[in-house]
Amino acid sequence: MAKSSLNLATEPQTSVANLFPFLDLPLQFEGIRYEVMEAVTRTLRNQHFILGPEVEKLEAEIAAYVGCRFAVACASGSDALLLALMALGVGAGDEVITTPFTFVATAGSIARLGAKPVFADIDPDTYNLDPKKLEGVISDKTRAILPVHLYGLPAMMDPIFEVARAHGIAVIEDAAQALGAEYSGIKVGNIGTIGCFSFFPSKNLGGAGDGGMLTTNDPSLAERLRLLRVHGCRRKYRSEILGINSRLDALQAAILRVKLDYLEIWTGQRRHNAERYCLLFQDFGLDEQVICPAEPAGMRHVYNQFVIHVSARDELQQHLRHLGIPTEIYYPEPLHLQPAFAYLGYEVGNLPQAESASNHVLALPIYPELTRDQQMAVVCAIAQFYEGNPASFEQEG
Repeated sequence: MAKSSLNLATEPQTSVANLFPFLDLPLQFEGIRYEVMEAVTRTLRNQHFILGPEVEKLEAEIAAYVGCRFAVACASGSDALLLALMALGVGAGDEVITTPFTFVATAGSIARLGAKPVFADIDPDTYNLDPKKLEGVISDKTRAILPVHLYGLPAMMDPIFEVARAHGIAVIEDAAQALGAEYSGIKVGNIGTIGCFSFFPSKNLGGAGDGGMLTTNDPSLAERLRLLRVHGCRRKYRSEILGINSRLDALQAAILRVKLDYLEIWTGQRRHNAERYCLLFQDFGLDEQVICPAEPAGMRHVYNQFVIHVSARDELQQHLRHLGIPTEIYYPEPLHLQPAFAYLGYEVGNLPQAESASNHVLALPIYPELTRDQQMAVVCAIAQFYEGNPASFEQEG
């Protein structure tokens, strides 16, 4: 077993301050402070705060990065999902298939339009929508499939598209956590009918507040999205269609343009940290207790989150908290069992893989600036827990 010089208490009694943060955005900012402040100052000087040149340049740069023809900025990742569904005409009486194991915005965007979220279970290895579960939930009301590239790992898009084409329905990519991820050499957001991204501060490319982006190769959809985000107006005070107010701030665009130049570097560091975690877990003999994230052949994981599958998850998290090791749970309750979706009639046991994942997943710090010593502290603390709790996944079922 690997040895560490870190001194971690084996039987902590009370919580202590974190040894380091779960995500260190202040440290990231220090490395790009001058460029960010220059971009902010430039925007303040020209006083153009809503859409405008900075947003247009960011749209062009994101489109080039993703590899698609068009990118349309909006106010948030949640709005990106809503606008994508609106652009496709989804509304009351329609159904959209999605995963129950994601953030509420995914299914919430469907429900807000009066359509019905229909949940299909997940693949237990990737936590993404299981394509084999789609045919069983498609109906003549299905208008779209909305897979999520969860944690930064692409969903299985080829088999999802096979089902979508067979039924003549659209595919909307929820790529909020996955900018830069690739499926068979193609970046997510350039695969489906429309791609949806978030620039929430904790994302791999995060702003100084909310922000979102939609990507597509369809010029008519791109034009419709631009119209929908500004109350359906091409010219002042004349609404052609019913839209919403979802415009990206120029300040956010200016900051994101600076950070976009560093995204590939940061992604490489995240991937390096993910590989190091997996090697450390092997060195500590934790293969049975800790299952590292999957990265199937032909995919590029960008690790917005590094999520392990563990036994005795809640007890482990408490142990780590007492040692000052920060963790998060994405997500502790699948959507089909949450009160907001009770009207859909799902019950415990309907989607067993999503329910199981909610009881076993634990996210560890994975930000680019994370050091080897910090990762060693995490793994050492987990090893200490399992030395006294040797139960395996097989024993837990």
